[in-house]
Amino acid sequence: MDRMFRVLAFWTGIFTVMFYVGHMMEAALLSLVQTAFFLTVGYLKLSERMYMYIFGAYLTVFMIGFTYYTSFILVPGFGE
Repeated sequence: MDRMFRVLAFWTGIFTVMFYVGHMMEAALLSLVQTAFFLTVGYLKLSERMYMYIFGAYLTVFMIGFTYYTSFILVPGFGE
């Protein structure tokens, strides 16, 4: 399971680079923080159960943040 967190760190790192190249600094910073989090957790050598708890907590926090953003911050039709 620790390898999967390192794989997540790799992909969020790729997103960080792509956001940075696209001049999306806020998204790049958020993705960089996620990369650091996944990389750190990936090297902690925790139990399988603890990795699942951490991932479940991460998904919960993500969905709460995403729902808040799409409900209260996102402006519909902004790109048109």
